[in-house]
Amino acid sequence: MTAIDEDGAQRVVAELDADTGPTVALDVDPFSEDVTERPGAVDLLRAGVAATPELRAGLGTAIGLSVANAAWRLVVPVALQQVLDRGLSGSGGVDIPFVLGACAAAAVVVLVLTVVVQRLTMAMARVAEDVLYALRTRAFAHVHRLSIAAHGESKTGILVSRVTSDIETLAQFATWGAVNWTVSSGVLLVSLITMFVYSWQLGLLTVLVLAPVVPIMVVVQRRQLVAYDTLRNRVGDTLGRIAETVSGVRVIRAYHHSEAARGDLHGAIGDQLAAQLKARFFFSIMFPMSDVFGGLLLAVVAGAGVYFAGSWGLTAGAIVACLLLANQLAQPIAEIGEVLDQTQTALAGWGKILGLLDQPVDVIEPTAGADLPHGALPVDIEHVTFSYLPGQPVLHDVSLRIPAGTTVAIVGETGSGKTTMSKLLCRLADPQQGRVAIGGVDLRDLDPAARRRSVRLVPQDGFLFDDTVAANVALGRPGASRAEVDASFDSLGLTDWVMGLPNGGDTRVGERGGGLSVGERQLVALARAQLADPGLLLLDEATSNVDPETERVLGSALAALSEGRTTVSVAHRLSTAEAAQLVVVFDAGRIVELGPHDELVQAGGTYARLYESWIGNTRSGAMTQRR
Repeated sequence: MTAIDEDGAQRVVAELDADTGPTVALDVDPFSEDVTERPGAVDLLRAGVAATPELRAGLGTAIGLSVANAAWRLVVPVALQQVLDRGLSGSGGVDIPFVLGACAAAAVVVLVLTVVVQRLTMAMARVAEDVLYALRTRAFAHVHRLSIAAHGESKTGILVSRVTSDIETLAQFATWGAVNWTVSSGVLLVSLITMFVYSWQLGLLTVLVLAPVVPIMVVVQRRQLVAYDTLRNRVGDTLGRIAETVSGVRVIRAYHHSEAARGDLHGAIGDQLAAQLKARFFFSIMFPMSDVFGGLLLAVVAGAGVYFAGSWGLTAGAIVACLLLANQLAQPIAEIGEVLDQTQTALAGWGKILGLLDQPVDVIEPTAGADLPHGALPVDIEHVTFSYLPGQPVLHDVSLRIPAGTTVAIVGETGSGKTTMSKLLCRLADPQQGRVAIGGVDLRDLDPAARRRSVRLVPQDGFLFDDTVAANVALGRPGASRAEVDASFDSLGLTDWVMGLPNGGDTRVGERGGGLSVGERQLVALARAQLADPGLLLLDEATSNVDPETERVLGSALAALSEGRTTVSVAHRLSTAEAAQLVVVFDAGRIVELGPHDELVQAGGTYARLYESWIGNTRSGAMTQRR
């Protein structure tokens, strides 16, 4: 488990309870995973390169760094061989000018190549950061393009894990692992070729000594990749559990659910810990193995070089040069355990990110969509069927026409499909069958800018960003002036309320609007919608969960906001339906009744039963308050 994940988990555990919680029993079986049904490293690498043009653009830099570093590593062995064989052991004795000249030339080459390697390393770092920047922004943008159906199937923590924790594994790899692979591959290749030039016999022995490393790496790498893929899943589960626990901390405390919540969280952390230990098991194999083969290579080259020097025609300089080359071969092999471990976790994280990017975007925006006129807009819903999960429709063949300027209330029991209908009207998703048209234009053919200008949804929670009241309202129309923001409050009769805040419109609302009450957040959301000036206003019951006084203020503001617009309200309180011109009753994903409030009450159907139940609960609540 990474330090970041552990720290975050510990903070939440400490928040819930001071106890250490249940002990997690770990049963680590490193070879229990099936490695045949998951993509291999080559497949992931190929897919990743194909999906990351920034990486392909840096290929030339990587090759240049590899060649320059390999050449830099060859300078000392070659210079030392020349000094020993020609400067110190030549036929004429010690040749001081040659030794000094060779050393000076080597020093110049080393200095030049040092500058080249430094520049190329910085260029590689820039390539790596460009890749990470592109992946972060691309993944984040893709999450926002996914429909509500995709978000409904995924936990928030898992999506957050994809754009943070999984990309962080690539960031850690980019800072060292990627450069190490680039440099080491060039050093291995050039050093081995140079050793064959000096002595093909020692070169052949080097290949034979290092040959067993390859099949061992293949077996370990495949299983290690599976282990890290599982680990990335467990990290996502842990972050999801942490997000759920933190956001629900009030309910957890109020209902004395700390022990159970802590147990669930400890279970998720325990699963992540087990997955981490399983992945690290393979590192424990590679780390000592690389040292063994590196040391064995040096021993074989030294022993064989000295023993067969005469029969193989090896000079003292050639033997020393081969030893230095063998050491350069042994160094990346000694590091291979750590590099391979970091590579596997990076590939696993990359695979998760690619999986997110491969998730199809159901809501495809047109490149040249139609525009909409200003003012109230008619709505046509024609034979709409929609499901979040395949084979489980939430809406069944729904058809409805709403004339421009009509105030509509959509009512129904929980799960009847009324909220889903409002989301389709603002194109958070597209129906699998049928169409939704605004102003006579299918939403799928509508220009995105025109849709955002003409259709606005005010959700039930009145979500606000951690900024000022005025800044949150200004989101309704980018580029709006402060005077226009103030005018939106004034047109809804909310100027006195704004001026009553500690700093007026400059009052900061806190994270998710936590500095304001539920009703106050809704007032800001209504002003934001007023500034947007939409032709179709969608309200997910803005007056629910507020006190009666705030409800009166909200009701007055809603009445002003609805003037001159088509307004569709998802009504949880039937007082909203009483004031609507048209009531649409949903039941089990179908429209079962349609008409004005009074007519539906008199009809004695589904709406009448809902209304009677609401009246009964309202009266019961009023009597309870009087008591």
